[in-house]
Parts: sequence; C-alpha cells; structure tokens
Amino acid sequence: MQAANASINLEQLELYSEFLERTVQLDVYKPTHLDRSKQYSLLLINDGQDLPKMPFDNIIGCLIESEQIEPIIAIGIYCGPNRKMEYGTAYAADFDGRGAKAGLYAKFIFDELLPFLRKHLSIASFKDKSFAGFSLGALSALDIVWNHPNQFNKVGVFSGSLWWRRKGYEDGYDDEKDRLMHLQIRKADFYPWLKFFLQCGELDETADRNKNGIIDSIDDTLDLIVELKAKGYTESHIEYLLLADGKHDVPTWAKAFPAFLKWGFKK
Repeated sequence: MQAANASINLEQLELYSEFLERTVQLDVYKPTHLDRSKQYSLLLINDGQDLPKMPFDNIIGCLIESEQIEPIIAIGIYCGPNRKMEYGTAYAADFDGRGAKAGLYAKFIFDELLPFLRKHLSIASFKDKSFAGFSLGALSALDIVWNHPNQFNKVGVFSGSLWWRRKGYEDGYDDEKDRLMHLQIRKADFYPWLKFFLQCGELDETADRNKNGIIDSIDDTLDLIVELKAKGYTESHIEYLLLADGKHDVPTWAKAFPAFLKWGFKK
C-alpha cells in the first residue's frame, strides 16, 4: 500500500498471537527504497490504530525526506479488545486487576512479533530497537523496555499512564510505595545505554490528588524523572517535553512525535 508520503511504504499485515489468543493488526512503515544490505533502526509503537489519524506516514516521511532523521522502520501495533488487560506492567496488575495479561503481551513482542518481522522483512537484525506508545500504551512500552534493557535503547512515553498503582486511594495509597513503574525503577539496576523521551500536556487531565496545583500526569512524570536520576541517569539520557496546549489526544501526540523522532533518530 502506497502511503501518503512517497518516501514511505505502508504495509498492513495480520499476525495471529497464541499468547494473546487474537489476531494482531500491524501497520509497517518502511522506506520506499528499502536497502537490505543496510541495518535499520526498528521502532515499535503501541496503539498503532492511532497513527493513521496523525497521519504518521506523512510525519515520518517528511522527516526522512528533509534528512532530519535517518530512514527507520516503524511498526504500529493495534490494540485489541482487552487493551486494559494487555497493557500495563508485567511486574504486577494494578489495584483493579488491570494489566493481568501484560506478561503475555511481552511474550507476544519477543517470541512472535520480532521473529515474524525479521522473516517478513528479510532482515536478520536491526541497528537498534526502540518502543513508544500513548497513554496506557506508553506505560506498556516503558515497562517492556525497562524489563528487557538488552533488547532496546530508547523509549517514547506520550501522556504515559504513570499513575498505575497497586493500591486504590481508599486503601491507603502512597505515592512513594504504590506507583508500579516508579517502584520498578527504584528496585532495578542501572542500564546506562537506555534513553527516555517523556511528553506531557498541561491539559492532559484535571486530576490533582495531592492538591499541589500540578495535574497528576505531570507530577507522575516528574517523579519518574527523579527516580531515573536517583538511579544514575542524567540530562543526556532524558528528554522531557511539556506542551502548554497539550491534551490527552491524538492531535497532541502528533504534534509531539516529530520531536521524539528527531531526538531519537537524528541523521
């Protein structure tokens, strides 16, 4: 399928997952003139069904054409009907049992998707691999990268659901002890090659659980950065993008995505 941008070929595929017990729709965005003698960076993207709304093919194609980024291969992974169960943290489900299939989703990525892509694209290995996502899909991407650091070098978190917690507010929730992603970072090792792109919008939400005048999505992201820096990461590892007019929606993520691509794949 020819994409809207001549620099990009868009291929729509389906892959049945034994782990997820469903067919996963994939959009493969690859350079029109794919040179299989070269190694390409691979970017996996959760909630791939949102990419055509941007439209992503035009975003990435224009950046490649203008030589602002190197040619890469991006895979839009469509979510399924059990999105709130497949996305989340494999470390533990949240207080409401959501994310219980996050471990199976990770198995899908490594044991089914990546082998399928290598075979389909006739590419034995990639230059490097990155993962990105939106909202709950962003949490999933971060969780998978963090727990498989030898497989990835970058992650893009757009309006990430970093509030994901193991206790409800009425059950004695504590910021320091119960946010699952923050907890994982605190307990794990330091992986110096990993880099993190974190985006928030000032209009992401209105919730402010600690009444400090800062919405929770920004608070949770800034606290995650604190955890990363305590672990040993520096400004060279972390890019934080705050959009004053940013909302929890596709137009905002479309606005932010070029910054992520130029940060992560600059030519």
